[in-house]
Amino acid sequence: MAPYVPGEQPGPGEQVVKLNTNENPFPPSPRVLDAIRSIDPESLRRYPNPRADAFRQAAARVHGVSPDMILAGNGSDEILAIVMRTFLGPGDVLAYPDPTYSLYPVLAAAGENLVRTVAWEADFELPVAALLATSARAVFFANPNAPTGTLVRKARIRELALAFDGLVLVDEAYVDFADEDCLDLARELPNLMVCRTFSKGYGLAGLRFGYAVAAPALVAEMMKVKDSYNCDALAIRAAIAALEDRTYARETWHAVRRERTRLAGALCKRGYDVIPSQANFLLVRPPAGNAAEIYAALKARKILVRFFDKPGLSDKLRITIGTAEQIDALLRALPG
Repeated sequence: MAPYVPGEQPGPGEQVVKLNTNENPFPPSPRVLDAIRSIDPESLRRYPNPRADAFRQAAARVHGVSPDMILAGNGSDEILAIVMRTFLGPGDVLAYPDPTYSLYPVLAAAGENLVRTVAWEADFELPVAALLATSARAVFFANPNAPTGTLVRKARIRELALAFDGLVLVDEAYVDFADEDCLDLARELPNLMVCRTFSKGYGLAGLRFGYAVAAPALVAEMMKVKDSYNCDALAIRAAIAALEDRTYARETWHAVRRERTRLAGALCKRGYDVIPSQANFLLVRPPAGNAAEIYAALKARKILVRFFDKPGLSDKLRITIGTAEQIDALLRALPG
């Protein structure tokens, strides 16, 4: 099987402008650091709560759901793996529109699941009829999508879930930078699940914490197959602190949106083809389509962006939205 290929990480002490792995350019809330510093050593000696109940209660308050609709995990990647183990067996079909998050086929291969991919419709609209025709047990897609940053509206997602017999997983890793989310659909529909992470909107990619919101019956099944103590005591405390400091988090989200708009405008003026994004990154095509050349030139100047050497993406670059200073450095270094 082919492994998941993460974005390049700089070496120890290497100073780079890192715009390649969609991390939040701002640090986490000060409340997060306070929570970590003040942890009782006794809670590190003992095993953590196996269900992360304190987090489930906090997330339930924030999202207006019951705690039994929340499942916590070691990043949203673990949530995806738990979903695969729970609802798909060897030979079962997972369907998704392509391109999307490249971890999905890796998880399918590990579980000996079959994969059916379908093309996005025009303007990256969700291909409902084509997905239904796959006879899949589950449909996954990121919304906003990766690597395009495009957003599927709730009405279209609801249409798919109502017509589909299996599980619809809406991977909302980037939703904090978008205009709408699907939480109300997770409250309403018994077969729709929302998956979220603290890696993007909360500046906690190094901590590893994510969660799902779904009908209690779905969460109860996933509880059976998750690892016994999958979330550590530090991560649980930090995630609660981050989630409850919504004021700080929203300030960083708004700052990212402002820089996203500024960068998109600047690139358009230089002749780049910029896909409208609702995420914390842009997928862009240079005027000459020479994405690999520009990627290498930027890397030589200690600026990392993401290049995908794949059909349909090899003429494009994915650029994470950084701070104003980082975006200025990028624009100075870009040719054209």
